[in-house]
Amino acid sequence: MNKITSTKITHILYGSPLSRPKNAIFAIIVLVVLLLASTFSLFRVYFSTLSPAAVQVYIIGLLGTFLVTLFPLAILWFLDRREPESRWLYLIALLWGALISSGIAFPTNNVFFKSIGDFVALHPDIKGVLGEDAVMLLTAPIAGPLVEETAKGLGVLLLFWLFRSEFDNVRDGFIYGALVGIGFNLQETPFYITKEFISTGDIPLYYQIADRLAIFGFAGHPLFTGLFGMGLGLARQTTRRWLRYAAPVGGWLLGFSAHFLNNMIGLTIALVIYFQTGKPVADTPATVTPALVAPFLNQWVQHSVIKLVTYFPFFLIVGVMLWQSGIWERNVIREQLADEQNPVITPEEYEAVKSDRIFQTRRIPGYNRRTSTAIVRAQNELAFRKWRVQHQGQDVETDTLVTSWREELLRLRDAKMLNQPSSQTV
Repeated sequence: MNKITSTKITHILYGSPLSRPKNAIFAIIVLVVLLLASTFSLFRVYFSTLSPAAVQVYIIGLLGTFLVTLFPLAILWFLDRREPESRWLYLIALLWGALISSGIAFPTNNVFFKSIGDFVALHPDIKGVLGEDAVMLLTAPIAGPLVEETAKGLGVLLLFWLFRSEFDNVRDGFIYGALVGIGFNLQETPFYITKEFISTGDIPLYYQIADRLAIFGFAGHPLFTGLFGMGLGLARQTTRRWLRYAAPVGGWLLGFSAHFLNNMIGLTIALVIYFQTGKPVADTPATVTPALVAPFLNQWVQHSVIKLVTYFPFFLIVGVMLWQSGIWERNVIREQLADEQNPVITPEEYEAVKSDRIFQTRRIPGYNRRTSTAIVRAQNELAFRKWRVQHQGQDVETDTLVTSWREELLRLRDAKMLNQPSSQTV
Protein backbone atom coordinates (compact mmCIF):
# COMPACT_ATOMS: atom_id res chain seq x y z
CA MET A 1 0.00 0.00 0.00
CA ASN A 2 1.36 3.40 -0.95
CA LYS A 3 2.02 5.93 1.73
CA ILE A 4 -0.83 8.40 1.85
CA THR A 5 -0.35 12.12 2.20
CA SER A 6 -1.64 14.12 5.13
CA THR A 7 -4.64 15.68 3.44
CA LYS A 8 -8.27 15.72 4.43
CA ILE A 9 -9.46 13.98 1.29
CA THR A 10 -7.12 11.01 1.70
CA HIS A 11 -8.13 10.61 5.33
CA ILE A 12 -11.81 10.74 4.42
CA LEU A 13 -11.45 8.20 1.61
CA TYR A 14 -9.07 5.85 3.42
CA GLY A 15 -10.40 2.30 3.15
CA SER A 16 -13.33 3.47 1.04
CA PRO A 17 -14.29 2.03 -2.35
CA LEU A 18 -14.20 5.66 -3.49
CA SER A 19 -10.43 5.76 -3.02
CA ARG A 20 -10.22 4.20 -6.48
CA PRO A 21 -10.70 6.90 -9.16
CA LYS A 22 -13.01 4.75 -11.29
CA ASN A 23 -15.30 4.06 -8.33
CA ALA A 24 -15.26 7.73 -7.30
CA ILE A 25 -16.20 8.89 -10.80
CA PHE A 26 -18.99 6.32 -10.99
CA ALA A 27 -20.31 7.35 -7.54
CA ILE A 28 -20.29 11.03 -8.51
CA ILE A 29 -22.22 10.25 -11.68
CA VAL A 30 -24.76 8.18 -9.74
CA LEU A 31 -25.16 10.93 -7.13
CA VAL A 32 -25.68 13.61 -9.79
CA VAL A 33 -28.22 11.41 -11.59
CA LEU A 34 -30.08 10.77 -8.34
CA LEU A 35 -30.13 14.49 -7.53
CA LEU A 36 -31.42 15.38 -11.00
CA ALA A 37 -33.98 12.58 -11.01
CA SER A 38 -35.21 13.49 -7.52
CA THR A 39 -35.42 17.18 -8.38
CA PHE A 40 -37.37 16.36 -11.53
CA SER A 41 -39.64 14.02 -9.56
CA LEU A 42 -40.37 16.70 -6.97
CA PHE A 43 -41.05 19.28 -9.69
CA ARG A 44 -43.34 16.99 -11.69
CA VAL A 45 -45.30 15.64 -8.72
CA TYR A 46 -45.47 18.79 -6.61
CA PHE A 47 -43.96 22.07 -7.74
CA SER A 48 -45.42 22.09 -11.26
CA THR A 49 -48.95 22.26 -9.78
CA LEU A 50 -48.32 25.32 -7.59
CA SER A 51 -49.70 28.76 -8.35
CA PRO A 52 -47.38 31.79 -8.19
CA ALA A 53 -48.83 32.68 -4.77
CA ALA A 54 -48.21 29.13 -3.51
CA VAL A 55 -44.61 29.28 -4.76
CA GLN A 56 -44.10 32.47 -2.75
CA VAL A 57 -45.50 30.78 0.35
CA TYR A 58 -43.19 27.82 -0.23
CA ILE A 59 -40.15 30.10 -0.44
CA ILE A 60 -41.19 31.90 2.75
CA GLY A 61 -41.64 28.56 4.50
CA LEU A 62 -38.28 27.33 3.24
CA LEU A 63 -36.46 30.44 4.49
CA GLY A 64 -38.17 30.25 7.89
CA THR A 65 -37.38 26.56 8.22
CA PHE A 66 -33.76 27.15 7.23
CA LEU A 67 -33.28 29.84 9.89
CA VAL A 68 -34.62 27.63 12.68
CA THR A 69 -32.59 24.69 11.32
CA LEU A 70 -29.40 26.54 12.28
CA PHE A 71 -30.08 25.56 15.91
CA PRO A 72 -29.97 21.75 15.46
CA LEU A 73 -26.97 22.15 13.13
CA ALA A 74 -25.13 24.07 15.85
CA ILE A 75 -25.95 21.35 18.39
CA LEU A 76 -24.67 18.63 16.07
CA TRP A 77 -21.52 20.64 15.44
CA PHE A 78 -20.92 20.79 19.20
CA LEU A 79 -21.54 17.05 19.61
CA ASP A 80 -19.03 16.48 16.82
CA ARG A 81 -16.27 18.63 18.34
CA ARG A 82 -13.84 15.87 19.38
CA GLU A 83 -13.61 14.32 15.94
CA PRO A 84 -15.43 16.63 13.52
CA GLU A 85 -16.68 15.13 10.29
CA SER A 86 -15.99 16.71 6.93
CA ARG A 87 -18.21 19.62 5.92
CA TRP A 88 -18.63 17.86 2.59
CA LEU A 89 -20.21 14.91 4.38
CA TYR A 90 -22.49 17.31 6.24
CA LEU A 91 -23.58 18.72 2.89
CA ILE A 92 -24.05 15.30 1.29
CA ALA A 93 -26.22 14.13 4.22
CA LEU A 94 -28.35 17.28 4.06
CA LEU A 95 -28.77 17.00 0.28
CA TRP A 96 -29.73 13.35 0.54
CA GLY A 97 -32.46 14.20 3.03
CA ALA A 98 -33.71 17.32 1.27
CA LEU A 99 -33.69 16.13 -2.34
CA ILE A 100 -33.05 12.43 -2.84
CA SER A 101 -35.09 11.10 0.11
CA SER A 102 -37.89 13.55 -0.63
CA GLY A 103 -37.75 12.75 -4.34
CA ILE A 104 -38.16 9.06 -3.51
CA ALA A 105 -40.69 9.43 -0.70
CA PHE A 106 -43.19 11.94 -2.11
CA PRO A 107 -44.17 10.02 -5.30
CA THR A 108 -44.02 6.68 -3.47
CA ASN A 109 -46.29 8.02 -0.76
CA ASN A 110 -48.70 9.10 -3.51
CA VAL A 111 -48.87 5.47 -4.69
CA PHE A 112 -49.92 4.44 -1.18
CA PHE A 113 -52.48 7.25 -1.02
CA LYS A 114 -54.00 6.12 -4.32
CA SER A 115 -54.13 2.46 -3.31
CA ILE A 116 -55.68 3.16 0.08
CA GLY A 117 -57.97 5.74 -1.49
CA ASP A 118 -59.27 3.07 -3.86
CA PHE A 119 -59.73 0.71 -0.90
CA VAL A 120 -61.72 3.32 1.03
CA ALA A 121 -63.85 4.01 -2.06
CA LEU A 122 -64.77 0.32 -2.16
CA HIS A 123 -65.58 0.37 1.58
CA PRO A 124 -67.51 3.61 2.21
CA ASP A 125 -68.32 2.54 5.78
CA ILE A 126 -64.74 3.48 6.69
CA LYS A 127 -65.62 7.14 6.17
CA GLY A 128 -68.53 6.64 8.51
CA VAL A 129 -65.98 5.89 11.21
CA LEU A 130 -63.05 8.12 10.31
CA GLY A 131 -64.71 10.94 8.38
CA GLU A 132 -63.56 12.60 5.18
CA ASP A 133 -59.89 12.37 6.21
CA ALA A 134 -60.04 8.57 6.28
CA VAL A 135 -57.50 8.14 3.48
CA MET A 136 -54.96 10.41 5.19
CA LEU A 137 -55.51 8.83 8.61
CA LEU A 138 -54.99 5.32 7.24
CA THR A 139 -52.11 6.08 4.89
CA ALA A 140 -49.94 8.17 7.23
CA PRO A 141 -49.06 5.36 9.71
CA ILE A 142 -48.21 2.99 6.83
CA ALA A 143 -46.53 5.01 4.11
CA GLY A 144 -44.73 7.60 6.24
CA PRO A 145 -42.67 5.33 8.49
CA LEU A 146 -42.04 2.64 5.89
CA VAL A 147 -41.22 4.75 2.84
CA GLU A 148 -39.56 7.74 4.46
CA GLU A 149 -37.41 5.86 6.96
CA THR A 150 -36.23 3.56 4.17
CA ALA A 151 -35.42 6.44 1.81
CA LYS A 152 -33.57 8.40 4.50
CA GLY A 153 -31.92 5.30 5.91
CA LEU A 154 -30.38 4.46 2.54
CA GLY A 155 -28.42 7.70 2.69
CA VAL A 156 -27.04 6.94 6.15
CA LEU A 157 -26.23 3.38 5.07
CA LEU A 158 -24.26 4.68 2.08
CA LEU A 159 -22.25 7.03 4.31
CA PHE A 160 -21.58 4.08 6.63
CA TRP A 161 -20.31 1.98 3.72
CA LEU A 162 -18.48 4.56 1.60
CA PHE A 163 -16.85 6.64 4.36
CA ARG A 164 -16.01 4.02 6.96
CA SER A 165 -12.99 5.96 8.28
CA GLU A 166 -15.36 8.84 9.15
CA PHE A 167 -18.01 6.64 10.79
CA ASP A 168 -16.48 5.57 14.09
CA ASN A 169 -19.14 5.24 16.75
CA VAL A 170 -22.65 5.88 18.03
CA ARG A 171 -22.19 9.65 18.08
CA ASP A 172 -21.10 9.75 14.44
CA GLY A 173 -24.10 7.63 13.50
CA PHE A 174 -26.54 9.92 15.27
CA ILE A 175 -24.99 12.99 13.64
CA TYR A 176 -25.24 11.58 10.12
CA GLY A 177 -28.77 10.29 10.68
CA ALA A 178 -29.92 13.56 12.20
CA LEU A 179 -28.40 15.51 9.30
CA VAL A 180 -30.36 13.45 6.79
CA GLY A 181 -33.51 14.04 8.89
CA ILE A 182 -32.81 17.77 9.04
CA GLY A 183 -32.50 17.82 5.26
CA PHE A 184 -35.83 16.02 4.94
CA ASN A 185 -37.40 18.57 7.29
CA LEU A 186 -36.12 21.38 5.10
CA GLN A 187 -38.24 20.04 2.27
CA GLU A 188 -41.25 18.68 4.14
CA THR A 189 -41.96 21.65 6.42
CA PRO A 190 -42.50 24.25 3.65
CA PHE A 191 -44.42 21.56 1.74
CA TYR A 192 -47.01 21.32 4.54
CA ILE A 193 -47.09 25.09 4.99
CA THR A 194 -47.92 25.46 1.29
CA LYS A 195 -50.42 22.60 1.36
CA GLU A 196 -52.35 24.28 4.17
CA PHE A 197 -52.26 27.59 2.32
CA ILE A 198 -53.75 25.96 -0.79
CA SER A 199 -56.58 24.29 1.14
CA THR A 200 -57.47 27.05 3.66
CA GLY A 201 -55.83 30.27 2.53
CA ASP A 202 -53.96 30.51 5.84
CA ILE A 203 -50.17 30.37 6.11
CA PRO A 204 -49.37 28.17 9.13
CA LEU A 205 -45.75 29.25 9.16
CA TYR A 206 -45.22 29.40 12.92
CA TYR A 207 -47.37 26.37 13.66
CA GLN A 208 -45.64 24.02 11.20
CA ILE A 209 -42.12 25.18 12.05
CA ALA A 210 -42.82 25.00 15.79
CA ASP A 211 -44.28 21.51 15.39
CA ARG A 212 -41.68 20.01 13.07
CA LEU A 213 -38.68 21.66 14.69
CA ALA A 214 -39.73 21.27 18.32
CA ILE A 215 -37.07 20.48 20.96
CA PHE A 216 -34.44 22.44 19.00
CA GLY A 217 -35.26 20.66 15.77
CA PHE A 218 -34.86 17.06 16.97
CA ALA A 219 -38.49 16.04 17.58
CA GLY A 220 -39.21 14.42 14.25
CA HIS A 221 -37.18 13.23 11.29
CA PRO A 222 -33.77 13.98 12.88
CA LEU A 223 -34.79 11.77 15.83
CA PHE A 224 -36.21 9.00 13.62
CA THR A 225 -33.23 8.72 11.28
CA GLY A 226 -30.78 9.50 14.07
CA LEU A 227 -31.90 6.31 15.83
CA PHE A 228 -31.02 4.27 12.75
CA GLY A 229 -27.69 6.06 12.49
CA MET A 230 -26.97 5.21 16.12
CA GLY A 231 -27.60 1.55 15.32
CA LEU A 232 -25.04 1.70 12.52
CA GLY A 233 -22.62 3.56 14.79
CA LEU A 234 -23.01 0.93 17.50
CA ALA A 235 -22.28 -1.76 14.92
CA ARG A 236 -19.03 0.05 14.09
CA GLN A 237 -18.15 0.65 17.75
CA THR A 238 -18.94 -2.75 19.29
CA THR A 239 -16.62 -5.73 19.49
CA ARG A 240 -19.51 -8.20 19.77
CA ARG A 241 -20.19 -9.96 16.48
CA TRP A 242 -23.91 -10.50 17.04
CA LEU A 243 -24.44 -6.84 17.93
CA ARG A 244 -22.86 -5.71 14.67
CA TYR A 245 -25.78 -7.27 12.83
CA ALA A 246 -28.53 -6.65 15.38
CA ALA A 247 -27.80 -2.98 16.10
CA PRO A 248 -28.62 -1.55 12.63
CA VAL A 249 -31.86 -3.55 12.46
CA GLY A 250 -32.81 -2.45 15.98
CA GLY A 251 -31.95 1.18 15.20
CA TRP A 252 -34.15 1.18 12.09
CA LEU A 253 -37.02 -0.44 13.97
CA LEU A 254 -36.74 2.19 16.71
CA GLY A 255 -36.84 4.98 14.13
CA PHE A 256 -39.77 3.30 12.38
CA SER A 257 -41.61 2.89 15.71
CA ALA A 258 -41.13 6.55 16.67
CA HIS A 259 -42.35 7.66 13.25
CA PHE A 260 -45.27 5.22 13.39
CA LEU A 261 -46.24 6.53 16.82
CA ASN A 262 -46.23 10.09 15.51
CA ASN A 263 -48.38 9.24 12.49
CA MET A 264 -50.80 7.09 14.50
CA ILE A 265 -51.90 9.96 16.72
CA GLY A 266 -54.51 11.25 14.27
CA LEU A 267 -55.99 7.80 13.65
CA THR A 268 -56.04 7.04 17.38
CA ILE A 269 -57.89 10.27 18.18
CA ALA A 270 -60.41 9.60 15.39
CA LEU A 271 -61.12 6.09 16.69
CA VAL A 272 -61.46 7.28 20.30
CA ILE A 273 -63.95 9.96 19.25
CA TYR A 274 -65.96 7.47 17.21
CA PHE A 275 -66.16 4.85 19.97
CA GLN A 276 -67.13 7.50 22.53
CA THR A 277 -69.69 9.38 20.44
CA GLY A 278 -70.62 6.96 17.68
CA LYS A 279 -69.85 9.70 15.15
CA PRO A 280 -66.83 10.36 12.94
CA VAL A 281 -64.49 13.27 13.43
CA ALA A 282 -66.08 16.53 12.33
CA ASP A 283 -65.44 17.10 8.65
CA THR A 284 -64.99 20.84 9.02
CA PRO A 285 -61.44 21.97 9.75
CA ALA A 286 -60.69 23.23 13.23
CA THR A 287 -60.29 26.96 13.75
CA VAL A 288 -56.63 27.90 13.75
CA THR A 289 -55.12 31.13 15.01
CA PRO A 290 -53.66 33.00 12.02
CA ALA A 291 -50.16 31.58 11.85
CA LEU A 292 -48.34 34.77 10.93
CA VAL A 293 -49.44 36.64 14.06
CA ALA A 294 -49.49 33.81 16.60
CA PRO A 295 -46.54 33.94 19.04
CA PHE A 296 -43.94 31.53 17.68
CA LEU A 297 -42.12 30.98 20.98
CA ASN A 298 -45.33 29.98 22.77
CA GLN A 299 -46.20 27.49 20.05
CA TRP A 300 -42.66 26.11 20.02
CA VAL A 301 -42.70 25.55 23.80
CA GLN A 302 -46.11 23.87 23.66
CA HIS A 303 -45.12 21.56 20.83
CA SER A 304 -41.79 20.79 22.51
CA VAL A 305 -43.53 19.72 25.73
CA ILE A 306 -45.97 17.52 23.81
CA LYS A 307 -43.22 15.95 21.72
CA LEU A 308 -41.03 15.37 24.76
CA VAL A 309 -43.82 13.43 26.46
CA THR A 310 -44.71 11.55 23.26
CA TYR A 311 -41.16 10.54 22.38
CA PHE A 312 -39.75 10.33 25.90
CA PRO A 313 -38.60 6.67 25.63
CA PHE A 314 -36.82 7.43 22.34
CA PHE A 315 -35.19 10.60 23.66
CA LEU A 316 -34.10 8.63 26.73
CA ILE A 317 -32.44 6.04 24.48
CA VAL A 318 -30.69 8.77 22.48
CA GLY A 319 -29.57 10.60 25.62
CA VAL A 320 -28.17 7.51 27.31
CA MET A 321 -26.41 6.29 24.18
CA LEU A 322 -24.86 9.69 23.44
CA TRP A 323 -23.73 9.96 27.05
CA GLN A 324 -22.20 6.48 26.94
CA SER A 325 -20.64 7.25 23.57
CA GLY A 326 -19.01 10.35 25.06
CA ILE A 327 -17.54 8.22 27.84
CA TRP A 328 -16.29 5.72 25.26
CA GLU A 329 -14.69 8.48 23.19
CA ARG A 330 -12.84 9.96 26.15
CA ASN A 331 -11.67 6.52 27.31
CA VAL A 332 -10.36 5.62 23.86
CA ILE A 333 -8.53 8.92 23.52
CA ARG A 334 -7.02 8.62 26.99
CA GLU A 335 -5.96 4.97 26.56
CA GLN A 336 -4.64 5.19 23.02
CA LEU A 337 -2.62 8.39 23.56
CA ALA A 338 -1.04 7.14 26.80
CA ASP A 339 1.93 5.56 25.02
CA GLU A 340 2.47 8.42 22.56
CA GLN A 341 5.18 11.03 22.97
CA ASN A 342 6.14 14.39 21.52
CA PRO A 343 5.44 15.47 18.74
CA VAL A 344 2.23 13.45 18.90
CA ILE A 345 1.37 14.70 22.38
CA THR A 346 3.26 16.41 25.18
CA PRO A 347 2.95 15.48 28.88
CA GLU A 348 1.05 18.72 29.54
CA GLU A 349 -1.37 17.97 26.70
CA TYR A 350 -1.95 14.45 28.00
CA GLU A 351 -2.85 15.86 31.41
CA ALA A 352 -5.56 17.87 29.60
CA VAL A 353 -6.73 14.65 27.95
CA LYS A 354 -7.13 12.98 31.34
CA SER A 355 -9.11 15.93 32.73
CA ASP A 356 -11.40 16.23 29.71
CA ARG A 357 -15.10 16.24 30.61
CA ILE A 358 -18.43 15.82 28.85
CA PHE A 359 -18.99 19.49 27.92
CA GLN A 360 -15.36 20.56 27.66
CA THR A 361 -13.23 21.07 24.58
CA ARG A 362 -9.46 20.78 24.81
CA ARG A 363 -7.16 23.56 23.66
CA ILE A 364 -3.42 23.36 22.96
CA PRO A 365 -1.64 26.26 24.70
CA GLY A 366 0.82 28.27 22.63
CA TYR A 367 -1.00 27.79 19.32
CA ASN A 368 -3.61 29.87 17.53
CA ARG A 369 -7.18 28.59 17.61
CA ARG A 370 -7.09 27.02 14.15
CA THR A 371 -3.83 25.11 14.72
CA SER A 372 -4.90 24.09 18.21
CA THR A 373 -8.14 22.65 16.84
CA ALA A 374 -6.25 20.82 14.10
CA ILE A 375 -3.82 19.26 16.62
CA VAL A 376 -6.62 18.12 18.95
CA ARG A 377 -8.52 16.62 16.03
CA ALA A 378 -5.43 14.80 14.73
CA GLN A 379 -4.70 13.40 18.20
CA ASN A 380 -8.28 12.18 18.57
CA GLU A 381 -8.34 10.71 15.05
CA LEU A 382 -5.08 8.90 15.80
CA ALA A 383 -6.56 7.45 18.99
CA PHE A 384 -9.71 6.19 17.25
CA ARG A 385 -7.68 4.70 14.41
CA LYS A 386 -5.35 2.88 16.81
CA TRP A 387 -8.37 1.46 18.64
CA ARG A 388 -9.89 0.27 15.35
CA VAL A 389 -6.66 -1.37 14.18
CA GLN A 390 -6.13 -3.14 17.50
CA HIS A 391 -9.64 -4.56 17.54
CA GLN A 392 -9.18 -5.82 14.00
CA GLY A 393 -6.18 -7.79 15.25
CA GLN A 394 -3.68 -5.82 13.16
CA ASP A 395 -0.37 -4.14 13.95
CA VAL A 396 -0.74 -0.47 14.84
CA GLU A 397 2.85 0.35 13.90
CA THR A 398 2.41 -0.82 10.31
CA ASP A 399 -0.95 0.87 9.74
CA THR A 400 -0.76 3.55 7.05
CA LEU A 401 -3.39 5.82 8.55
CA VAL A 402 -1.82 5.72 12.02
CA THR A 403 1.49 6.78 10.47
CA SER A 404 -0.28 9.51 8.50
CA TRP A 405 -1.88 11.06 11.59
CA ARG A 406 1.46 11.04 13.42
CA GLU A 407 3.05 12.79 10.46
CA GLU A 408 0.20 15.30 10.40
CA LEU A 409 0.91 16.19 14.03
CA LEU A 410 4.61 16.63 13.25
CA ARG A 411 3.71 18.89 10.32
CA LEU A 412 1.40 21.03 12.45
CA ARG A 413 4.09 21.55 15.09
CA ASP A 414 6.79 22.21 12.49
CA ALA A 415 4.54 24.84 10.89
CA LYS A 416 4.48 26.73 14.19
CA MET A 417 8.26 26.66 14.45
CA LEU A 418 8.62 27.97 10.91
CA ASN A 419 6.19 30.82 11.63
CA GLN A 420 7.99 31.93 14.79
CA PRO A 421 10.27 34.96 14.35
CA SER A 422 13.94 34.13 14.71
CA SER A 423 15.70 35.52 17.77
CA GLN A 424 18.23 38.30 17.23
CA THR A 425 21.29 39.08 19.30
CA VAL A 426 22.48 42.59 20.01
